[in-house]
Amino acid sequence: MRDAEEFDAFYSASAQRVLGHLSAMVGSRADAEDAVAEAYARAWDRWASIRECDSPEAWVRRVAYRIAVSTWRKTVNRLRAHRREVAGQQVEATSVDHVAVVSALRRISTDQRRVVVLHHLVGLSVNEIAVEIGSNVNTVKTRLARGRRALASHLIDAYETTGGGRR
Repeated sequence: MRDAEEFDAFYSASAQRVLGHLSAMVGSRADAEDAVAEAYARAWDRWASIRECDSPEAWVRRVAYRIAVSTWRKTVNRLRAHRREVAGQQVEATSVDHVAVVSALRRISTDQRRVVVLHHLVGLSVNEIAVEIGSNVNTVKTRLARGRRALASHLIDAYETTGGGRR
């Protein structure tokens, strides 16, 4: 019984945060919800060993990301259906800045988006990101620098396009 209570507390404390992070990384809340649900199910199946990890939340986030990427690779039709679905979605109570950032994140490479989200939204250090994605520190630094530059460029373009620079 203790395991179930402990896992429930872990899930309650981390699920929304992991969902938010993965949504930003993959660009689709629906795909993120599916991947996060599957990752938590896998974590429950292995809870005796997962709870001993330095960061069970990082384990779930990493597994959820891998599930999402695997899903993308399975079929081109699913991606096309996702694009049609997203086009018709209405976003409530979302600021213009939020929309601009999400749009800019979608325009940078997947690798850059992943490290930018892990660093700026999740709050991981460069070393922690390197461990989580299985890369070296210099690669993470490079992706982070290039991702920031690309984001800035896209955000400046969006600002100028919407007339934000006019007075």
